[in-house]
Amino acid sequence: MSLGTQVAANLPYLRRYARALTGSQASGDAFVRATLEAALADNELKAALADGKVPLYRAFNQIWSSACEDAPKANAASQHESAAQDRLRRVTPLNRQALLLTTLEGFSAEDAGAIMGLAAAEVENLVRDAVEEIDRESTTSVLIIEDEPLISMQLEDLVSSLGHEICGTAATRTQAREVAAENSPGLVLADIQLADGSSGLDAVDDILGMGSVPVIFITAYPERLLTGDRPEPTYLVTKPFKEAAVRTAISQALFFGSSRPLA
Repeated sequence: MSLGTQVAANLPYLRRYARALTGSQASGDAFVRATLEAALADNELKAALADGKVPLYRAFNQIWSSACEDAPKANAASQHESAAQDRLRRVTPLNRQALLLTTLEGFSAEDAGAIMGLAAAEVENLVRDAVEEIDRESTTSVLIIEDEPLISMQLEDLVSSLGHEICGTAATRTQAREVAAENSPGLVLADIQLADGSSGLDAVDDILGMGSVPVIFITAYPERLLTGDRPEPTYLVTKPFKEAAVRTAISQALFFGSSRPLA
């Protein structure tokens, strides 16, 4: 496999990580682009990327860590993103990096440590601290849009265990719109393909038309969203999902507290 092909295969997931870390598609993509530009200009870095996913994420993290203090003001494209970045400054970034890498991205503590330049034990401590921060977050009401009953029940149990309230579940676009109109959820968990052939993307667009609410997509088809052809969801979990990944996504969504339509 050529270097270009290998990087391209990992790029959608690096962009997902970058968006979750920064709270902004524009900001996340800017850091990913800077990482690729750095690799083109540095033969040693370019050679390291041939060793797989860990060096790519390590290169990204080094660039993000060195620039994160200056980047928010330059990249804030909306009031939502600016508010998210203000919150970001008040939270130690290392905790979120460790949590995102080990849960959302599925790296081992050892690999996450290699990416962050830390020992595995330090990563584990950071993850524990991040989980404690999640547990301290205020609760909200959650709408689950999922057409598989067992998965819907699993998500209900997980969301409830985190102290949040289920304001409703929906298996179709119409049901989702009705539940949202009646209950005004504070968070939406949505699948893409729904029971009657309708789209979770359209259901979310309907809901965002009623007002701003954080949205997490949980789907077996992430490649349909991670194309770069349209504004993409900041929070995306791949099926079959790990509960820790959903928990992390919920934490990030509530932390940033912003959303934007998928137009």
